[in-house]
Amino acid sequence: MNNAIYNFREPANEQIMSYLPGSAERVSLEKEVKRQLENPIEIPLIIGGKEIFTGKTGKIKMPTDHDHVLAIYHMATEKEVKMAIEAALEAKEAWMTLAWMERAAIMIRAAELISKKYRFVINAATMLGQGKNAYQAEIDSACEVIDYLRFNSHFATMIYREQPVSDNQNINRIEYRPLEGFVYTITPFNFTAIASNLNTSVALMGNTTVWKPATTALLSNYYLMKILKEAGLPDGVINFVPGSGSLISSIVLDHIELAGIHFTGSNKTFNSLWKQITDNLPKYKSYPKIVGETGGKDFIFAHNSANSLELATAIIRGAFEYQGQKCSAASRAYIPRSIWNETKKHLLRMCSEIKTGDVTDLGNFVNAVIDEGAFDGIMKYIEKVATASTASIIAGGHGDKSKGYFIEPTIIVTDDPHFITMEEEIFGPVMTIYVYDDNKYDETLKLCDSTSPYGLTGSIFSNDKYAMIQACRTLRYAAGNFYINDKPTGAMVGQQPFGGARASGTNDKAGSYLNLIRWVSPRTVKETLIPATDFRYPYMV
Repeated sequence: MNNAIYNFREPANEQIMSYLPGSAERVSLEKEVKRQLENPIEIPLIIGGKEIFTGKTGKIKMPTDHDHVLAIYHMATEKEVKMAIEAALEAKEAWMTLAWMERAAIMIRAAELISKKYRFVINAATMLGQGKNAYQAEIDSACEVIDYLRFNSHFATMIYREQPVSDNQNINRIEYRPLEGFVYTITPFNFTAIASNLNTSVALMGNTTVWKPATTALLSNYYLMKILKEAGLPDGVINFVPGSGSLISSIVLDHIELAGIHFTGSNKTFNSLWKQITDNLPKYKSYPKIVGETGGKDFIFAHNSANSLELATAIIRGAFEYQGQKCSAASRAYIPRSIWNETKKHLLRMCSEIKTGDVTDLGNFVNAVIDEGAFDGIMKYIEKVATASTASIIAGGHGDKSKGYFIEPTIIVTDDPHFITMEEEIFGPVMTIYVYDDNKYDETLKLCDSTSPYGLTGSIFSNDKYAMIQACRTLRYAAGNFYINDKPTGAMVGQQPFGGARASGTNDKAGSYLNLIRWVSPRTVKETLIPATDFRYPYMV
């Protein structure tokens, strides 16, 4: 009998591999990329642990070469969605009553499998299917996935050991029950780690899920599902259901046992889901927990004490890594006039040195955007500059989708702080810069705060401590993740818990215990040692 009170100590973040020319990891990665390129696979649904081939299929193609098919995938019909819900509910009792450290052990094993056995498989799939270069894949599909799995087990330790005070007359305790019902997880294309965490964080706390993965991330997501199964995840705990989001949601959101939604995606979709849940409230057994991370219009703000080279580097990395397809990507900047010319010089030099192309060439910094819809939408924003009197392009501005969905890293300069590319989320390699007068620092900080409906990430570059603190206070609600003298991307699990408020989501901070606590329904239990035998209180005598 295991009567130990187990403690998963705080882990270290997974070490990032460098993939230097000639290194063993680079050779292994390139070999795996070649294997996946030459061997298309068939992706089924996985419901109750069983692979299901519906015959209703689609193709997964490379963003960098849209004629190259990586996989054929099967899509759910109404029948399979209902099967997934039933499988999640059927698996719930055995999973929730399993000792929590046994659930955590599965997650820890999955992390080790990815770290040691499947690192190059998951990275290659993320590179080819989602258009990430080797470094972006490494920090996402390897390191961040591993960190979530390991750190969440530590965070669960923190939650479960938190207990109320007892005295000589009674014993008090809190039971951290999973939610009653199943959780619907909807994951995006841009981070394999998010796809993993939105499911495994929920499952770790004793819940079961119906998972709607993004079609454009199916290759890596399917491998994730197979790795979890190899790690010992019981059948039905996570049910992998590719297909039409509108079809799946219409069935899931109508079910009495819907316990929650764990979502990352567009603001528009999240708002629609919330409205549907609100309309269906009388149907549900419990109020569903709604946890969502949506969009961002993330900023870099510079004070005139900033170092122009450091500022320019942060703009290039923050805006153009992974083609700006991060909810945290920098897409607007405020730069004082006194340091603008020097900053501009650095920006133009760096842009001229950026290599753009296929993910299979590890020398490329920028790759293709995810699909044709994204390409066309981004290019429409760039094209608006051609007819604008208040904005101009100083770098990039061209796109080519003849083979892959390639858009040049584009820098726009505007004298209108409300120009459309300063306000609307673009989700592409486009940075817009507003140059302000040095004596309008306070005024421009307030402008930055009020310009966007979002509140996800942002940064301040300043070597003046008073100016830095002023920015931190004025922009208090403008960013849930705020960076000082750094780009506003690259949050690490356990170091910078991630999430924003306003239109950017519910700010439940993935990468900390705060997210996990959303997936439990605590019950307080009081045991009285000697019950009363007289209804009267002593003062009544």
